[in-house]
Parts: sequence; C-alpha cells; structure tokens
Amino acid sequence: MNEARPPFRADMVGSLLRPEPLKQARAQFAEGRIGRDELKQVEDDCIRDVVRKQEEVGLKAVTDGEFRRSWWHFDFLSQLEGCELTKGEKAIQFQGVQTRSESVAVRGKVGFGDHPMLEHFRFLKSVTSVTPKMTIPSPSVLHFRGGRDAISKDVYPDMDAFYADTAEAYAQAVKGFYEAGCRYLQFDDTVWAYLCSEAERQKVRDRGEDPDALKVIYRDMIVHALKAKPADMAITTHVCRGNFRSTWISEGGYEPVAETLLAEIPYDGYFLEYDSQRAGGFEPLRFLPKGDKRVVLGLVTSKSGDLESKDDVRKRIEEASKFAPLEQFCLSPQCGFASTEEGNILTEEAQWNKLRFIVEIAKEQWGSL
Repeated sequence: MNEARPPFRADMVGSLLRPEPLKQARAQFAEGRIGRDELKQVEDDCIRDVVRKQEEVGLKAVTDGEFRRSWWHFDFLSQLEGCELTKGEKAIQFQGVQTRSESVAVRGKVGFGDHPMLEHFRFLKSVTSVTPKMTIPSPSVLHFRGGRDAISKDVYPDMDAFYADTAEAYAQAVKGFYEAGCRYLQFDDTVWAYLCSEAERQKVRDRGEDPDALKVIYRDMIVHALKAKPADMAITTHVCRGNFRSTWISEGGYEPVAETLLAEIPYDGYFLEYDSQRAGGFEPLRFLPKGDKRVVLGLVTSKSGDLESKDDVRKRIEEASKFAPLEQFCLSPQCGFASTEEGNILTEEAQWNKLRFIVEIAKEQWGSL
C-alpha cells in the first residue's frame, strides 16, 4: 500500500470554522459596505492562515476550509451550467432547527464549464507545501436534494438525459481539477446515509421515487465520473448524515448501501461517520475489498468540543478491524466543522485540539501518516 497516497492515516473532511474577520467581511459584503475584491483579499488572508494551522498540527493534506462558500454544496452546484441558486424555497429540516431557505434548481442543460472553484483550488495549491485537497458535492446531491420538482421538465422531460448530463459534467469536473493540479478530490455525499434511513427513504417514496432504483442510478453516475480519473489522482467520498449547527438528519447503519458503495464504486477512500450510535456497527465494512482502498473512520465528533478518550478511539479502531484489515483504515473527524458558514457549536481551539488529537493517534496506531 502506498503510504504517500491519499487518504492519509490522519485526515480531515474539509470544512473548518470561519474566523471572525472572515465572518465580518462576508457580512459587510452582503450589506454592500465592501466590494468583491476586498472580500477576496480577506478570504485569501484567512485561507493562508488556516492552511498554515493545518500544516502545523501535522496534516498531510489541507483544504481551504471551504472559506469562500456559504454552503458545502449549493455554492458548487449553483455554478454548474444550467443550475441556479433559488431563495424562499423550502428550508432543510434538521433535528430541532431549520437552515436558511435556499436551494438549487436545474433550469438548463447541466454542464461543468469554466467553474469558478477551479481558481479556488489553484489558490489553495499555491499556498501550501503539502497535498491540497478539494471538496465538492457528489453528483447524486444535485438530484436528491430537490428531486424531480427541482429539475425543469421542459429541459429534461426524460430523467435519463439529466442523469447522463450530470454524470458527464462531473467527469469534466474531474478532468478540470486534475488539469488545475488537483491530485486529491473528494465527493461529499449525504445521499448514501439518507438511503440508510427508513424515514428518509419514505420521504423519497412520498415524492414518487424508488430509493432502491436511485441507489443504482447514483452508483452509475459516480462510476461514469470516476472513469475520467487519471491513475495518479485520488478521489474519495464523505458519507454524511447531515451537519448544521451540530445537528443531523438521518440515522441508520450502512448495511443497506455498503455493498454498492464499498465494492461497486471505485473510490480510493471512504470517510464514514462512526462517532455515535446513529451510524450503527462496523459490520458493513466486510464489503470493503482487500487492497488499496481505505476507509477513514470518523470516530472523533465534529459536533462538540469535548475531546474523546484515546483508549476509546483505539478500542473502536480495533473493533472495526474485525471486519476489514487494519492497514486499510485511517482516522478523521466524523464530519466537517462548518458544513455551512454558521459552523458547529464548538470553539476554534477545540477544533484544532481535535485535529491534533487525530494526528497523534494515527502516528501511534500506524507509525506514520
């Protein structure tokens, strides 16, 4: 197994808490008190700083913290060709809290085009001495979030054409990020966790769709996109149960999707949440093929600042190794620390303590990162 290839023994999902200067600048921009160039300068400075901090705690791959985004997914999806951000639509209901009323609608043919996040990656690459990692939402998210109602029937009377165009747009995204110098790309994906939740599966049925059929459709879309991946590029996925202000949406173990996800989709790594009973047991890891694929165990929660016990984390890793080889595991937070710009309910100090903690355990467990 190539130790220098992502995902790394100690890794992180992607988003980080926004520092106060960035929050202030975004608010000032929204109010028209500063221009886009001034906002970009603050973003650039904050990204330089957060990259340095990630390097200092020992991470071998760093992100820009998603500092130029408001949402983990809508900022990327709304800037695909044929897509637009909509406001005033239905909010997303989490446990006891709702998000802002924004979503994405498909109004034209989906394509990748000259996506602005290519430049975001180029900047990240220019300010780090380790591996720059780019995170984008999975192609499945574009459909699942709004379903058929969010996709123009005039443009796409046939949903097969929508799925095909979206899959090809992501193949072009893979090529585009590779040409920009990206060798570590991640598809963030709430869909697989939702397909593990009977409550969420029923919501899919209620809107007239078959969750089991969608599982196959999403698999095929992702497989098509990954065919564009050059051999020296690693693409991982993060499976998320929802993350907004330290709350969640879906519950349920990985069993309903594990074989499809782990054995049938050629990802190089899988960031799987395992910080609470909501994720179920490690038994579904038996579907991980022996070889170079890795599962990044999300045993350290990003939803609170309480630091886990090293002994407890080690015991959980040992428990997981009953179902897949220890050498195919890595360690990370369970999710990002700020999937939206509001961020989870913990301090920046707690965030960095958690990442430092993960690096320490990984070194002790595997001898290197």
